[in-house]
Amino acid sequence: MVFLLSRTYFPDGTNGKLECEGRFICYTIELPWLDNANQVSCIPEGEYVLRKRYSKKNRWHIEVVDVENRSFILFHPANNALRELNGCIAPVMKLSGPGLGLESRQAFIKLKSLVYKSLEREVKVLLIVKS
Repeated sequence: MVFLLSRTYFPDGTNGKLECEGRFICYTIELPWLDNANQVSCIPEGEYVLRKRYSKKNRWHIEVVDVENRSFILFHPANNALRELNGCIAPVMKLSGPGLGLESRQAFIKLKSLVYKSLEREVKVLLIVKS
């Protein structure tokens, strides 16, 4: 299974559209691009593997694996990239501005269901990030 994240960059945040096999899944919000600086930048464009991850803070969520010079890059709910993200990706149902979105929890549940169903069938899940 391959997810394609197409980004648009702004000084105050990064907005994206997430699709899977040509089907729209949700929008995304991220921090602005600041040369992959830890905790203040979105991740570099490229191809990544997705996997399940559990933490007390975020419970079950999705981890983006092997991001260069970064760790614990996650998909988790957030509606304001600058206030709620440290390099992670937040799925949202609607975009409301650069790095801003609405109904993130709903979008995350939808995305997590798709990813987890594939992983349970032992299907590799990839994320391709591009502009």
